[in-house]
Amino acid sequence: MKTDVIIIGAGPGGYRAAEFAAKQGLSVVIVEQNHLGGTCLNEGCIPTKCLCRNAEVIDTMRDAQRFGINCDGFSFDFNRVQERKAEVVGQLRNGVEQLLSQPAITILRGHATLRDAHTVDVEGQTVEGQYIVIATGSRTKWLPIEGAKQQGVVDSTGLLSVSEVPRRLCIIGAGVIGMEFASCFSSFGSQVVVVEYLKEALPSLDSDVAKRLRQSMAKRGIEFYMQSAVERITPDLEVVFSQKGKELSVKADLVLMATGRTPNVENLGLETVGIKTTRAGIEVNERMQTNVPNIYAIGDVNGRCMLAHAATAQGLQAIAHIVAGQPPIGDLQTEPQQVPAAIFTHPEAASVGPSEQQLKEQGVDYVCRKGFFRANGKALAQGDTDGMVKLFASADDGRIIGCHLFGPHAADIAQEVSALMCKQATLEELATMIHIHPTLGEVLQEMAL
Repeated sequence: MKTDVIIIGAGPGGYRAAEFAAKQGLSVVIVEQNHLGGTCLNEGCIPTKCLCRNAEVIDTMRDAQRFGINCDGFSFDFNRVQERKAEVVGQLRNGVEQLLSQPAITILRGHATLRDAHTVDVEGQTVEGQYIVIATGSRTKWLPIEGAKQQGVVDSTGLLSVSEVPRRLCIIGAGVIGMEFASCFSSFGSQVVVVEYLKEALPSLDSDVAKRLRQSMAKRGIEFYMQSAVERITPDLEVVFSQKGKELSVKADLVLMATGRTPNVENLGLETVGIKTTRAGIEVNERMQTNVPNIYAIGDVNGRCMLAHAATAQGLQAIAHIVAGQPPIGDLQTEPQQVPAAIFTHPEAASVGPSEQQLKEQGVDYVCRKGFFRANGKALAQGDTDGMVKLFASADDGRIIGCHLFGPHAADIAQEVSALMCKQATLEELATMIHIHPTLGEVLQEMAL
Protein backbone atom coordinates (compact mmCIF):
# COMPACT_ATOMS: atom_id res chain seq x y z
CA MET A 1 0.00 0.00 0.00
CA LYS A 2 1.27 3.49 -0.89
CA THR A 3 0.18 6.81 0.59
CA ASP A 4 1.36 10.39 1.06
CA VAL A 5 1.43 10.41 4.86
CA ILE A 6 1.63 7.61 7.41
CA ILE A 7 0.51 8.59 10.91
CA ILE A 8 1.36 6.21 13.74
CA GLY A 9 -1.12 6.77 16.55
CA ALA A 10 -4.75 7.96 16.51
CA GLY A 11 -4.80 10.18 19.59
CA PRO A 12 -5.71 13.90 19.46
CA GLY A 13 -2.50 14.74 17.61
CA GLY A 14 -2.77 11.88 15.16
CA TYR A 15 -6.42 11.96 14.18
CA ARG A 16 -6.57 15.74 13.87
CA ALA A 17 -3.40 15.68 11.74
CA ALA A 18 -5.01 13.02 9.53
CA GLU A 19 -8.14 15.12 9.08
CA PHE A 20 -6.12 18.25 8.25
CA ALA A 21 -3.87 16.37 5.81
CA ALA A 22 -6.89 14.95 3.97
CA LYS A 23 -8.34 18.46 3.64
CA GLN A 24 -5.05 19.52 2.01
CA GLY A 25 -5.46 16.82 -0.63
CA LEU A 26 -3.07 14.26 0.86
CA SER A 27 -3.78 10.56 1.18
CA VAL A 28 -3.32 9.27 4.71
CA VAL A 29 -2.85 5.93 6.43
CA ILE A 30 -3.33 6.16 10.19
CA VAL A 31 -2.28 3.23 12.37
CA GLU A 32 -3.68 2.50 15.85
CA GLN A 33 -3.14 -0.61 17.96
CA ASN A 34 -5.71 0.29 20.62
CA HIS A 35 -8.83 2.47 20.60
CA LEU A 36 -9.21 5.49 18.34
CA GLY A 37 -8.84 8.70 20.30
CA GLY A 38 -5.73 7.65 22.21
CA THR A 39 -5.08 7.98 25.92
CA CYS A 40 -6.84 11.34 26.25
CA LEU A 41 -10.22 10.15 25.05
CA ASN A 42 -10.16 6.60 26.42
CA GLU A 43 -8.04 6.64 29.57
CA GLY A 44 -7.21 10.26 30.36
CA CYS A 45 -8.76 13.69 29.84
CA ILE A 46 -12.33 12.75 28.96
CA PRO A 47 -13.10 9.96 31.47
CA THR A 48 -11.33 11.91 34.21
CA LYS A 49 -13.44 15.00 33.48
CA CYS A 50 -16.56 12.83 33.64
CA LEU A 51 -15.57 11.92 37.20
CA CYS A 52 -14.73 15.55 37.96
CA ARG A 53 -18.25 16.55 36.92
CA ASN A 54 -19.75 13.88 39.18
CA ALA A 55 -17.61 15.16 42.04
CA GLU A 56 -18.74 18.73 41.34
CA VAL A 57 -22.42 17.71 41.52
CA ILE A 58 -21.83 15.89 44.81
CA ASP A 59 -20.02 18.90 46.29
CA THR A 60 -22.87 21.19 45.18
CA MET A 61 -25.50 18.97 46.80
CA ARG A 62 -23.53 18.72 50.05
CA ASP A 63 -23.32 22.50 50.14
CA ALA A 64 -26.90 23.08 48.95
CA GLN A 65 -28.25 24.02 52.39
CA ARG A 66 -26.26 27.25 52.17
CA PHE A 67 -28.52 28.18 49.24
CA GLY A 68 -31.74 27.21 51.05
CA ILE A 69 -32.00 23.78 49.42
CA ASN A 70 -32.22 20.60 51.51
CA CYS A 71 -30.53 17.62 49.84
CA ASP A 72 -30.21 15.42 52.92
CA GLY A 73 -30.29 11.70 52.21
CA PHE A 74 -29.22 11.76 48.55
CA SER A 75 -27.57 8.57 47.31
CA PHE A 76 -24.48 8.03 45.19
CA ASP A 77 -24.44 5.20 42.63
CA PHE A 78 -20.82 4.70 41.53
CA ASN A 79 -21.86 2.05 38.99
CA ARG A 80 -23.97 4.68 37.23
CA VAL A 81 -20.99 7.04 37.34
CA GLN A 82 -18.91 4.44 35.48
CA GLU A 83 -21.73 3.76 33.02
CA ARG A 84 -22.06 7.46 32.20
CA LYS A 85 -18.30 7.73 31.73
CA ALA A 86 -18.36 4.80 29.28
CA GLU A 87 -21.28 6.36 27.37
CA VAL A 88 -19.42 9.66 26.92
CA VAL A 89 -16.20 7.93 25.84
CA GLY A 90 -18.10 5.68 23.41
CA GLN A 91 -19.91 8.63 21.83
CA LEU A 92 -16.70 10.57 21.30
CA ARG A 93 -14.85 7.49 20.03
CA ASN A 94 -17.58 7.01 17.41
CA GLY A 95 -17.14 10.65 16.47
CA VAL A 96 -13.42 10.12 15.83
CA GLU A 97 -14.23 7.07 13.71
CA GLN A 98 -16.64 9.14 11.63
CA LEU A 99 -14.02 11.87 11.28
CA LEU A 100 -11.54 9.35 9.89
CA SER A 101 -14.06 7.66 7.57
CA GLN A 102 -13.47 10.02 4.65
CA PRO A 103 -12.11 8.47 1.42
CA ALA A 104 -8.61 9.96 1.68
CA ILE A 105 -7.96 8.26 5.06
CA THR A 106 -7.31 4.57 5.67
CA ILE A 107 -7.31 3.17 9.21
CA LEU A 108 -5.06 0.23 9.96
CA ARG A 109 -5.28 -1.67 13.26
CA GLY A 110 -2.13 -3.06 14.84
CA HIS A 111 1.39 -2.24 15.97
CA ALA A 112 3.54 -0.19 13.57
CA THR A 113 7.29 -0.60 13.10
CA LEU A 114 9.55 1.54 10.94
CA ARG A 115 11.41 -0.53 8.34
CA ASP A 116 13.11 2.52 6.82
CA ALA A 117 12.48 6.25 6.44
CA HIS A 118 9.53 5.67 4.09
CA THR A 119 8.22 2.22 5.03
CA VAL A 120 6.14 0.99 7.95
CA ASP A 121 5.17 -2.60 8.77
CA VAL A 122 1.78 -3.13 10.40
CA GLU A 123 1.04 -6.69 11.50
CA GLY A 124 2.48 -8.18 8.30
CA GLN A 125 1.18 -5.43 6.02
CA THR A 126 3.63 -2.98 4.41
CA VAL A 127 2.82 0.69 3.90
CA GLU A 128 5.00 3.11 1.94
CA GLY A 129 4.68 6.86 2.48
CA GLN A 130 6.49 10.02 1.49
CA TYR A 131 6.15 11.31 5.05
CA ILE A 132 5.73 9.69 8.44
CA VAL A 133 4.26 11.28 11.58
CA ILE A 134 4.91 9.50 14.89
CA ALA A 135 2.15 10.17 17.44
CA THR A 136 2.41 7.21 19.80
CA GLY A 137 1.77 9.10 23.03
CA SER A 138 2.97 8.13 26.48
CA ARG A 139 2.32 5.74 29.37
CA THR A 140 2.57 5.78 33.15
CA LYS A 141 6.04 6.22 34.63
CA TRP A 142 6.21 3.72 37.51
CA LEU A 143 8.48 4.26 40.50
CA PRO A 144 11.13 1.50 40.66
CA ILE A 145 10.27 0.53 44.22
CA GLU A 146 9.41 -2.68 46.01
CA GLY A 147 5.72 -3.56 45.76
CA ALA A 148 4.91 -1.17 42.91
CA LYS A 149 3.53 -3.82 40.58
CA GLN A 150 1.38 -5.79 43.05
CA GLN A 151 -2.39 -6.07 43.07
CA GLY A 152 -3.98 -2.99 44.58
CA VAL A 153 -1.45 -0.59 43.06
CA VAL A 154 -2.86 1.05 39.93
CA ASP A 155 -2.13 3.82 37.49
CA SER A 156 -4.72 6.32 36.26
CA THR A 157 -6.13 3.81 33.77
CA GLY A 158 -6.65 1.28 36.55
CA LEU A 159 -8.28 3.81 38.88
CA LEU A 160 -10.69 4.88 36.15
CA SER A 161 -11.97 1.30 35.86
CA VAL A 162 -12.50 0.45 39.56
CA SER A 163 -15.93 -0.95 40.42
CA GLU A 164 -16.22 0.73 43.81
CA VAL A 165 -14.87 3.76 45.64
CA PRO A 166 -11.90 2.79 47.86
CA ARG A 167 -12.35 3.67 51.52
CA ARG A 168 -8.68 4.69 51.80
CA LEU A 169 -6.83 5.96 48.72
CA CYS A 170 -3.11 6.78 48.80
CA ILE A 171 -1.85 8.77 45.83
CA ILE A 172 1.87 8.84 45.09
CA GLY A 173 2.56 12.09 43.27
CA ALA A 174 0.98 15.56 43.48
CA GLY A 175 1.15 16.46 39.81
CA VAL A 176 -1.90 17.10 37.63
CA ILE A 177 -3.06 13.46 37.58
CA GLY A 178 -2.59 12.95 41.30
CA MET A 179 -4.30 16.19 42.30
CA GLU A 180 -7.31 15.69 40.02
CA PHE A 181 -7.94 12.18 41.32
CA ALA A 182 -7.38 13.33 44.91
CA SER A 183 -10.06 15.97 44.45
CA CYS A 184 -12.55 13.61 42.76
CA PHE A 185 -12.24 10.66 45.11
CA SER A 186 -12.32 12.88 48.17
CA SER A 187 -15.71 14.11 46.94
CA PHE A 188 -16.75 10.50 46.36
CA GLY A 189 -16.03 9.74 50.02
CA SER A 190 -12.52 8.26 50.02
CA GLN A 191 -10.04 9.14 52.73
CA VAL A 192 -7.31 10.54 50.47
CA VAL A 193 -3.63 10.85 51.32
CA VAL A 194 -1.15 12.34 48.83
CA VAL A 195 2.59 11.64 49.15
CA GLU A 196 4.84 13.92 47.09
CA TYR A 197 8.64 14.03 46.75
CA LEU A 198 8.85 17.74 45.89
CA LYS A 199 8.40 20.69 48.21
CA GLU A 200 5.16 21.78 46.55
CA ALA A 201 2.37 20.27 44.46
CA LEU A 202 1.91 20.96 40.76
CA PRO A 203 5.47 22.03 39.84
CA SER A 204 4.31 23.50 36.52
CA LEU A 205 2.09 25.97 38.39
CA ASP A 206 3.25 29.13 40.11
CA SER A 207 4.32 27.99 43.59
CA ASP A 208 2.28 30.68 45.35
CA VAL A 209 -0.86 29.57 43.53
CA ALA A 210 -0.05 25.86 43.97
CA LYS A 211 0.43 26.29 47.72
CA ARG A 212 -2.89 28.07 48.15
CA LEU A 213 -4.67 25.42 46.06
CA ARG A 214 -3.14 22.60 48.12
CA GLN A 215 -4.19 24.33 51.34
CA SER A 216 -7.71 24.73 49.97
CA MET A 217 -7.87 21.01 49.17
CA ALA A 218 -6.46 20.16 52.60
CA LYS A 219 -9.38 22.03 54.19
CA ARG A 220 -11.66 19.57 52.40
CA GLY A 221 -9.97 16.69 54.22
CA ILE A 222 -7.22 15.63 51.82
CA GLU A 223 -4.00 14.87 53.69
CA PHE A 224 -0.66 15.85 52.15
CA TYR A 225 2.87 14.66 52.92
CA MET A 226 5.27 16.90 51.00
CA GLN A 227 9.03 16.36 50.57
CA SER A 228 8.46 12.66 51.12
CA ALA A 229 10.28 9.88 49.27
CA VAL A 230 8.34 6.63 48.87
CA GLU A 231 10.56 3.64 49.67
CA ARG A 232 8.25 0.63 49.33
CA ILE A 233 4.68 -0.63 49.31
CA THR A 234 4.05 -3.63 51.56
CA PRO A 235 1.85 -6.61 50.55
CA ASP A 236 -1.00 -5.25 52.69
CA LEU A 237 -0.79 -1.89 50.83
CA GLU A 238 1.03 0.14 53.43
CA VAL A 239 2.96 2.92 51.67
CA VAL A 240 6.27 3.49 53.47
CA PHE A 241 8.09 6.79 52.91
CA SER A 242 10.73 9.02 54.49
CA GLN A 243 10.16 12.66 55.35
CA LYS A 244 13.06 14.74 56.68
CA GLY A 245 14.89 11.65 57.89
CA LYS A 246 11.86 10.13 59.60
CA GLU A 247 10.17 6.95 58.32
CA LEU A 248 6.39 7.24 58.04
CA SER A 249 3.68 5.07 56.52
CA VAL A 250 0.09 5.22 55.31
CA LYS A 251 -2.29 2.27 55.03
CA ALA A 252 -4.53 2.13 52.00
CA ASP A 253 -7.14 0.00 50.26
CA LEU A 254 -5.88 1.22 46.89
CA VAL A 255 -2.68 2.99 45.83
CA LEU A 256 -2.50 5.25 42.77
CA MET A 257 0.86 5.67 41.05
CA ALA A 258 0.73 9.22 39.66
CA THR A 259 4.43 9.95 39.19
CA GLY A 260 4.34 11.25 35.64
CA ARG A 261 4.38 9.77 32.16
CA THR A 262 7.05 8.50 29.80
CA PRO A 263 6.98 8.59 25.95
CA ASN A 264 6.18 5.46 23.95
CA VAL A 265 9.37 5.16 21.89
CA GLU A 266 10.08 1.44 22.28
CA ASN A 267 9.58 -1.17 19.53
CA LEU A 268 8.98 1.43 16.82
CA GLY A 269 12.19 0.80 14.87
CA LEU A 270 13.59 4.25 15.66
CA GLU A 271 17.10 2.82 15.92
CA THR A 272 16.76 1.23 12.49
CA VAL A 273 16.04 4.59 10.91
CA GLY A 274 18.49 6.51 13.11
CA ILE A 275 15.98 8.80 14.80
CA LYS A 276 17.49 10.62 17.77
CA THR A 277 15.87 10.38 21.19
CA THR A 278 16.57 11.68 24.68
CA ARG A 279 15.10 10.77 28.07
CA ALA A 280 12.33 13.27 27.30
CA GLY A 281 11.37 11.61 24.01
CA ILE A 282 12.02 11.99 20.29
CA GLU A 283 14.04 15.09 19.41
CA VAL A 284 12.22 17.53 17.10
CA ASN A 285 12.66 21.08 15.81
CA GLU A 286 10.05 23.85 15.89
CA ARG A 287 8.24 22.27 12.92
CA MET A 288 8.14 18.86 14.69
CA GLN A 289 10.70 17.34 12.32
CA THR A 290 13.05 14.69 13.66
CA ASN A 291 16.67 14.49 12.49
CA VAL A 292 15.27 12.41 9.57
CA PRO A 293 13.63 15.27 7.63
CA ASN A 294 10.59 13.41 6.26
CA ILE A 295 9.70 11.95 9.68
CA TYR A 296 7.89 14.05 12.28
CA ALA A 297 7.01 13.39 15.94
CA ILE A 298 4.10 15.07 17.70
CA GLY A 299 2.43 15.02 21.11
CA ASP A 300 3.61 13.22 24.23
CA VAL A 301 6.16 11.15 22.32
CA ASN A 302 8.40 14.19 21.77
CA GLY A 303 8.10 15.23 25.43
CA ARG A 304 7.81 18.95 24.69
CA CYS A 305 4.38 19.49 26.23
CA MET A 306 2.29 16.54 27.39
CA LEU A 307 -1.17 18.01 26.76
CA ALA A 308 -3.81 16.86 24.27
CA HIS A 309 -4.34 20.32 22.78
CA ALA A 310 -0.58 20.73 22.40
CA ALA A 311 -0.49 17.46 20.43
CA THR A 312 -3.27 18.75 18.17
CA ALA A 313 -1.41 22.01 17.50
CA GLN A 314 1.83 20.14 16.82
CA GLY A 315 0.04 17.82 14.39
CA LEU A 316 -1.33 20.78 12.43
CA GLN A 317 2.14 22.32 12.48
CA ALA A 318 3.70 19.17 11.06
CA ILE A 319 1.15 18.71 8.27
CA ALA A 320 1.32 22.41 7.36
CA HIS A 321 5.08 22.09 7.01
CA ILE A 322 4.66 19.00 4.83
CA VAL A 323 2.17 20.79 2.57
CA ALA A 324 3.74 24.20 2.13
CA GLY A 325 6.45 24.84 4.69
CA GLN A 326 4.18 27.32 6.46
CA PRO A 327 1.89 27.22 9.52
CA PRO A 328 -1.80 26.65 8.59
CA ILE A 329 -3.24 29.67 10.44
CA GLY A 330 -0.83 32.36 11.60
CA ASP A 331 1.96 31.09 13.79
CA LEU A 332 0.63 28.27 15.98
CA GLN A 333 1.63 28.58 19.64
CA THR A 334 3.46 25.27 20.11
CA GLU A 335 6.14 26.41 22.53
CA PRO A 336 5.40 24.73 25.90
CA GLN A 337 5.38 27.97 27.90
CA GLN A 338 2.79 29.51 25.57
CA VAL A 339 0.34 26.59 25.73
CA PRO A 340 -2.50 27.12 28.24
CA ALA A 341 -3.15 24.32 30.73
CA ALA A 342 -5.81 23.50 33.32
CA ILE A 343 -6.05 21.30 36.41
CA PHE A 344 -9.62 20.21 37.09
CA THR A 345 -9.46 20.01 40.85
CA HIS A 346 -11.92 21.69 43.21
CA PRO A 347 -11.14 24.57 43.12
CA GLU A 348 -9.94 24.55 39.51
CA ALA A 349 -6.49 25.81 38.52
CA ALA A 350 -4.97 26.96 35.23
CA SER A 351 -1.98 28.69 33.69
CA VAL A 352 -0.50 30.12 30.53
CA GLY A 353 3.00 31.47 30.16
CA PRO A 354 5.84 31.26 32.68
CA SER A 355 5.38 31.31 36.45
CA GLU A 356 6.89 34.04 38.62
CA GLN A 357 9.75 31.71 39.56
CA GLN A 358 10.53 31.07 35.90
CA LEU A 359 10.46 34.78 35.09
CA LYS A 360 12.97 35.41 37.87
CA GLU A 361 15.20 32.56 36.69
CA GLN A 362 15.09 33.92 33.13
CA GLY A 363 15.99 37.42 34.29
CA VAL A 364 12.83 38.93 32.81
CA ASP A 365 11.90 42.42 34.00
CA TYR A 366 8.22 42.00 34.82
CA VAL A 367 5.32 43.37 36.82
CA CYS A 368 2.91 41.14 38.75
CA ARG A 369 -0.73 42.01 39.42
CA LYS A 370 -2.72 39.95 41.92
CA GLY A 371 -6.48 39.52 42.15
CA PHE A 372 -8.80 37.58 44.43
CA PHE A 373 -12.21 36.09 43.74
CA ARG A 374 -13.49 37.14 47.16
CA ALA A 375 -13.83 40.66 45.73
CA ASN A 376 -15.69 39.52 42.59
CA GLY A 377 -19.46 39.98 42.46
CA LYS A 378 -20.20 36.83 40.43
CA ALA A 379 -18.01 34.68 42.70
CA LEU A 380 -19.82 36.03 45.77
CA ALA A 381 -23.23 35.49 44.17
CA GLN A 382 -22.48 31.86 43.35
CA GLY A 383 -20.82 31.24 46.73
CA ASP A 384 -17.46 30.33 45.23
CA THR A 385 -14.91 32.86 46.45
CA ASP A 386 -11.84 30.69 47.11
CA GLY A 387 -9.29 31.71 44.51
CA MET A 388 -6.42 33.92 43.42
CA VAL A 389 -5.05 35.23 40.10
CA LYS A 390 -1.50 36.30 39.26
CA LEU A 391 -1.11 38.22 36.00
CA PHE A 392 2.36 38.98 34.61
CA ALA A 393 3.36 41.65 32.12
CA SER A 394 6.60 43.00 30.68
CA ALA A 395 7.92 45.95 32.67
CA ASP A 396 9.15 47.51 29.42
CA ASP A 397 5.99 47.72 27.33
CA GLY A 398 3.19 46.28 29.49
CA ARG A 399 2.71 43.30 27.18
CA ILE A 400 0.93 40.43 28.99
CA ILE A 401 3.28 37.45 29.29
CA GLY A 402 1.56 35.04 31.67
CA CYS A 403 -1.19 34.17 34.10
CA HIS A 404 -1.41 31.54 36.86
CA LEU A 405 -4.52 31.12 38.98
CA PHE A 406 -6.88 28.91 40.93
CA GLY A 407 -10.57 29.44 41.56
CA PRO A 408 -13.94 29.04 39.81
CA HIS A 409 -13.70 28.60 36.03
CA ALA A 410 -9.94 29.14 36.14
CA ALA A 411 -9.51 27.38 32.77
CA ASP A 412 -11.84 29.83 31.01
CA ILE A 413 -9.99 32.82 32.46
CA ALA A 414 -6.59 31.41 31.45
CA GLN A 415 -7.98 30.90 27.94
CA GLU A 416 -8.87 34.60 27.74
CA VAL A 417 -5.34 35.53 28.77
CA SER A 418 -3.93 33.06 26.23
CA ALA A 419 -5.87 34.82 23.46
CA LEU A 420 -4.60 38.21 24.67
CA MET A 421 -1.03 36.91 24.69
CA CYS A 422 -1.37 35.58 21.15
CA LYS A 423 -2.32 39.09 20.05
CA GLN A 424 0.50 40.74 22.05
CA ALA A 425 -2.03 42.67 24.15
CA THR A 426 -0.88 44.96 26.97
CA LEU A 427 -2.26 45.62 30.44
CA GLU A 428 -3.41 49.04 29.24
CA GLU A 429 -5.36 47.45 26.38
CA LEU A 430 -6.91 44.86 28.71
CA ALA A 431 -8.03 47.66 31.02
CA THR A 432 -10.04 49.23 28.16
CA MET A 433 -11.76 45.97 27.13
CA ILE A 434 -15.31 46.01 28.50
CA HIS A 435 -16.18 42.85 30.46
CA ILE A 436 -19.75 41.70 31.09
CA HIS A 437 -20.94 42.42 34.62
CA PRO A 438 -21.20 40.34 36.68
CA THR A 439 -18.71 37.75 35.43
CA LEU A 440 -15.69 36.04 36.89
CA GLY A 441 -13.59 37.44 34.04
CA GLU A 442 -13.97 40.94 35.51
CA VAL A 443 -11.18 40.02 37.89
CA LEU A 444 -8.74 40.39 34.96
CA GLN A 445 -9.93 43.88 34.03
CA GLU A 446 -9.82 44.98 37.67
CA MET A 447 -6.21 43.80 37.88
CA ALA A 448 -5.31 45.62 34.67
CA LEU A 449 -6.94 48.82 35.94
